[in-house]
Amino acid sequence: MSTRAWGIVFAFVGVLAFSFRPILIKLSYAAHPVSPVTLLFLRMALSLPFFLVIGWWLRNQEPRLTKRDWAAVAGLGFLGYYAASFLDFIGLQWVGAGVGRLILYLFPTLVLLLSFLFLHKKPTWREIAALVLSYAGIALVLSNQLGIESRLFALGAALVFASALCYAAYLVAGSQVVKRVGSMRFTAYSTVVATVPAVLQFAVMESPGALELPPAVWGYAIVLATVVTVLPLFLQAEALHRIGANHFALIGAVGPVSVAVTSALGLDEPFTWIQALGGALVIFGVLLVSLKRS
Repeated sequence: MSTRAWGIVFAFVGVLAFSFRPILIKLSYAAHPVSPVTLLFLRMALSLPFFLVIGWWLRNQEPRLTKRDWAAVAGLGFLGYYAASFLDFIGLQWVGAGVGRLILYLFPTLVLLLSFLFLHKKPTWREIAALVLSYAGIALVLSNQLGIESRLFALGAALVFASALCYAAYLVAGSQVVKRVGSMRFTAYSTVVATVPAVLQFAVMESPGALELPPAVWGYAIVLATVVTVLPLFLQAEALHRIGANHFALIGAVGPVSVAVTSALGLDEPFTWIQALGGALVIFGVLLVSLKRS
């Protein structure tokens, strides 16, 4: 196959693998009363050896990292991997996997807003239309979820939105750092750094007995750390290199759709026509932002 064809394959596999993260989290919560702190610790600790190997392999890559580079990698790793993941893990206790992915998928529109506020990049009419469509879609999805436990659902939705905001801030602030450090090296180093607060948080808040989990939860955690974390991160990096950000964004729209359908089939989560319409508006709005003309 051609370079472009392989890039498309890598993008599809990476997006689909990453989209199973909320489903595995929900399955873990259903199998045993495991806390978000413990589950995040397992995900980060089990994936750590892979990122250490990649970081060691790229250790002599140029340019050499300065103290400022290391500070940027540490800060962005904390924000984009630890904080964003932890907020997502907590929020998914009260929000369905499908709805959670739609909210998280708003991050390109948040990148647009942050760029306007801090980088003074004025949005075009197309981008404004995308914002209106995306948030109208989220309003439709959330309106269908209001019920007896609406306060907990609202809290979960707010936490997942905060996760998307952290990830958007990470992308905006890290755009220049990635150009200097390189995407593969930046991914490996920032993930290693983000593991430190996850480990410290577990040591402070949980007892060793928290790791006495049934085999099902350990199985979900291993898949979460490898197939759903390590594999998609590097597949998506290679896909971006081969097909570019615009085409990758189009393929990325498969993620929320696949989560919504899979959640409806495997987790018995509701998937009504209102939710489908709202999801379509979110995806269309995000694509308007992502698929810019060359």
